[in-house]
Amino acid sequence: MKFEHIPLPDCPRPGYPRPDFRRPLWQNLNGTWEFEEDPGRSGFARGLHKASSLKDTITVPFCRESKLSGLSHTDFCEQVWYRKQISIPTAWREDGRRVIFHVGACDYRTEVFINGQSVGTHIGGLNAFSFDITDALVEGEAQVVTITAIDMTRNGSQCCGKQSTRFESFGCFYTRTTGIWQTVWMESVPTAYIRSTRLFPCAADGKLTLQARVVGGDGLIFRAEAFYEDHAVGAAAAVVTGNHVCLEIKLDEKHLWEIGNGRLYDLTLTLQGEDPDVVDSYFGLRDLAWHDGTLYLNSHPVFQRLVLDQGFYPDGIWTAPTDEELRADIDRSMAMGFHGARLHQKVFEPRFLYECDKAGYIVWGEHGNWGMDISAPTTYQAILPDWVEILERDFNHPAIIGWCPLNETDATQIPEFVRHLAALTRMIDPTRPFIDASGWTHIAGLGDFLDSHFYDQDPAALAARMEPLKNDEEIELHPRPIGVKGKPTFISEYGGIRWSPGEFGWGYGNAPTSEQEFLDRFRGLTEAIMNHPKLSGLCYTQLTDVEQEVNGLYTYDRKAKFDPALIRAVLDQKAAMEKEYVKMNH
Repeated sequence: MKFEHIPLPDCPRPGYPRPDFRRPLWQNLNGTWEFEEDPGRSGFARGLHKASSLKDTITVPFCRESKLSGLSHTDFCEQVWYRKQISIPTAWREDGRRVIFHVGACDYRTEVFINGQSVGTHIGGLNAFSFDITDALVEGEAQVVTITAIDMTRNGSQCCGKQSTRFESFGCFYTRTTGIWQTVWMESVPTAYIRSTRLFPCAADGKLTLQARVVGGDGLIFRAEAFYEDHAVGAAAAVVTGNHVCLEIKLDEKHLWEIGNGRLYDLTLTLQGEDPDVVDSYFGLRDLAWHDGTLYLNSHPVFQRLVLDQGFYPDGIWTAPTDEELRADIDRSMAMGFHGARLHQKVFEPRFLYECDKAGYIVWGEHGNWGMDISAPTTYQAILPDWVEILERDFNHPAIIGWCPLNETDATQIPEFVRHLAALTRMIDPTRPFIDASGWTHIAGLGDFLDSHFYDQDPAALAARMEPLKNDEEIELHPRPIGVKGKPTFISEYGGIRWSPGEFGWGYGNAPTSEQEFLDRFRGLTEAIMNHPKLSGLCYTQLTDVEQEVNGLYTYDRKAKFDPALIRAVLDQKAAMEKEYVKMNH
């Protein structure tokens, strides 16, 4: 049975929301929804989950705080409601097929109703979730979807990233996101269907190992076919046992996924049966390794030239206005000479990761839990389930080269939680390096990388602070009374140079008095890192301004503050570790 996507008129962000796991029968539900704010959280008592209408309208997938939502309501609101009448073709339910309802992300505690019947609840505002809604559908094509979200930004028990806990934005805290902020969509699947995959590429041996979880497929044949530029390069098949299958594809051709060249193989997955489930995917053939404080990609050392990307947009807040803008931020970064990013305090959507995969743009994945007290009993519930979903959703993206779930945790916070988080991360994904907590307090021996944040604006001070590292001596990298034991290898935040002449703005340290002073400071700080033989990467703060924070290389509306070639000229220099590698191999 072959179906096509059902387009809807006037649909913002119309692209397939999960590019690495595509089915032909799907419908994007973005656009105009009925909407109602519920500051007193009395909606259930007033029967809003079964209401025939709501008071207002909103444009999904943009949050109520954003201009693109049509509302720009930026004050606190602890609960919101959405309602939409949708049409599900009868063919979607024929022959035992199931209808799966997806929400790309909704902040924070979400419950979905179909025709007044609850079909599921999800806790966590950063990641995608889905429910099988088939049994809640009524006769005919017309159905009603109601969604409610509770968002308690100020109570400290949920992950908020950089969302402000005050009425206004301030410092490095910005406009909040309440409710739906990623694409809402649905798809039809056969009775037996592929639930998820885990892809393990091996560049050295030219093969791909694939593990898949299926629903209702015990005894069926699972087949995987790999293609490169539209011609077949390998295939394999295996029988599903229970709900799991594992197979290996030996590739006839090796095309490595590299920095700046995201060569991708296409992958067609088929769960055979009377009504086959066919999923289109892709993968990158690359090997990751890490030792001696260095990351290796396909056996070559990588000096990481990263930029901090917070993923905020003037008109969409956490949501990019278009797919084109997702790719444009990558292009802007690469124009400045960066080849990757630390995706900071936000879980970036799969369509952005897809653009990273295509561009050969390396990124570190992160959670959005800054400022939470990780010693609080509620932290386990707030972080662990969400983090597991993030790891599972994004496992297959070749652009992700490491995980760092925590940011700037304090020495007084409980280490047991950090150890649990590390064990869980490595159990789910043993293929990537792990930083236990970025920038401040590291637990000895726990992380694969040690990293530091350094916002002193004096290049000489940065160089002096790093000097003992050349002899593997212990140094203290953070200005707070928190020592970093061991050998740090990665300056994962630095710079943050304020630049907004004639305007008020927040940033780190004293602002330069001229453009040349800015460029000289950028060069001095960057070269202090690149010229250090024991440092294997940098991450400059930051790609763009965000609201009142004006330390971006681009303004908030994405205008370059400096000629990108001037920034690139600094970053294009060979780092000390790269020079040493060339020397040793020649």
